[in-house]
Amino acid sequence: RVFFAIGVTFEEAWLDQIAALNKAMRIVHTEAGIERRRMVGHGHTEEDADDDHASGDPHVWLSPPLVMLQARNILQALTDTDPAGRNHYERNYKAFIEEIVDLDAELRAIFAESGGSRTFMVFHPSWGYFAEAYGLKQVAVETEGKEPKPRELKDLVEFARKRDIRVIFVQPQFSRKGAEVIAREIGAQVAVADSLAEDWAG
Repeated sequence: RVFFAIGVTFEEAWLDQIAALNKAMRIVHTEAGIERRRMVGHGHTEEDADDDHASGDPHVWLSPPLVMLQARNILQALTDTDPAGRNHYERNYKAFIEEIVDLDAELRAIFAESGGSRTFMVFHPSWGYFAEAYGLKQVAVETEGKEPKPRELKDLVEFARKRDIRVIFVQPQFSRKGAEVIAREIGAQVAVADSLAEDWAG
């Protein structure tokens, strides 16, 4: 009865065909009302951001404040579709929002106490909204979804040394080869941060 869309590239490519198979199905864009930021890979600026994400960075679900907006859009769609279940949906929505508020406060406290650089390095630049929410800056290892070339690796190594970066985050869905090269050169560790983890809050 309802398809909850999140605005990722492969979804946008198939959404019309999915809708055509079930004309009675309602499509709800959970990211509605959220301004999409440009997705910037290594060596790019906001103006020449990754062509693969020309419609903007889809990773809004990695920002707790933005997830509150997504949850509101989901609640509205559920209560419209199933008015009889309104109390149930609203009760669960309230509990989820309280959980996000607690998580947001915990994250803000962590970053407020931590000193040093506010810059972090990650292979795929999916943490832009998260970084925006907490005053951080992400630097991507990849260039347009590809492993960096030798010259780009050299620049990234120099950048990481200057910023005293000690951890490089990788996602299970992408190669970690480039990140491991940089980590080895600067004596850093590689850590997994899964942007598609089922345990979202974890």
